[in-house]
This record gives sequence, C-alpha cells and structure tokens, in this order.
Amino acid sequence: MSAHEHSINLVKTAALAAAEKQAENLIALDVSERLGVTDAFLIASASSERQVNAIVDEIEDKLAEAFDVRPVRREGRGEGRWVLLDYADVVIHVQHNEDRVFYALERLWGDCPVIELPTTGEPATDMSHIETLPDSL
Repeated sequence: MSAHEHSINLVKTAALAAAEKQAENLIALDVSERLGVTDAFLIASASSERQVNAIVDEIEDKLAEAFDVRPVRREGRGEGRWVLLDYADVVIHVQHNEDRVFYALERLWGDCPVIELPTTGEPATDMSHIETLPDSL
C-alpha cells in the first residue's frame, strides 16, 4: 500500500507553498508502509524562527484555500524552531536548519520511498515592484 492520491496532492501543494517562502531542503516521504496513522511526511527547513513561522503560515493558507482543510493538531508554533502540522493523512515538519541537522528525520525515515515534488521553475519572489536605485549612489 502506498500513499493515497489525496495525500500526495496535499504534500505537493504544501511543498509549493513552502517553496514560495524560500523553504530549504524540501523532501516528502511516503511513510504509509511504516506508519498506520499517516500517509506522508513533508520536511522543510529555514534559517530563522521568523522564516519557519512564515512558511507554516503559507502552508496553512494554501491548504485551506485549495482543499478546505485545517491541521487537526499544530505544535511548536510559538518557538518557531520545529513546527509540526498534522493533517491526519499528511504530517508536515518545518524545522530551523540547526534542528533539522540535529534530529535528522530523513535518516530516521530514510528507507521510505521519496515522493517526487513539483519544481517551481522561476524564483517565487517577484521583485518587479521594487524601484532601482540610480547609478550615481
């Protein structure tokens, strides 16, 4: 048995949302064979607590908009070091880079199949609205 199509769609949408906020080292794992309670993990990281929280906010907004879902449980939001979003079929881990290295979730779940994530192509940040400074400065 592998992850359900709905779970894979949730993971891919969450990954795109995380990428929009410059999440790093995104990986999705199909944990359905090893865990009976969830289908997939999405793991992402960021360089600051503020960015971790921005990524979490974007993921929650995009999943609510696209699938009309909210996490059944959220942990770690206050500290911004490791936020866990539990959507039952999908569990999303957004970690500070230091915590990501220390806990090494990919190593713990390394024998699980990787779910291919979409690529965004162009950078997510649109800088077209920013005025350029004159060369004389």
